Amino acid sequence: MKKVLILACSLTLMAALTACQEKSDTTAAVPSGTTKSGDMADMPAAGAMQHGVAVGTVTAIDAAKGAITLDHGPMTGVEWPAMTMEFTAEPEQLGGVKVGDRVDFEIDWDGKVGRITRISAQNPAVE
Repeated sequence: MKKVLILACSLTLMAALTACQEKSDTTAAVPSGTTKSGDMADMPAAGAMQHGVAVGTVTAIDAAKGAITLDHGPMTGVEWPAMTMEFTAEPEQLGGVKVGDRVDFEIDWDGKVGRITRISAQNPAVE
């Protein structure tokens, strides 16, 4: 049973990789290992480092993993649509925000991983 499962998973992975290879000539790469929603078909492919800027809401923080999940609006610089996505961050960056905070942030995107380069909670409106 275990061998059959391993074989089935291997064949599925090979088929997926083959499909991705054929598709990469016509569409942009999609980040792997991230939480995402929205239409990512127009995201830029891997290549030169790109810098993105957006506003979003913190939905999760995993300090042990060095990760933050943001539900963000459209991102300029990398031309991404609004989506929810996990980014890597340094511990000192994670200490300045909490789940639920509305944040301004910037990332560097290498085609696989989005790294937070700047993040700050927006000041609440003064009434």
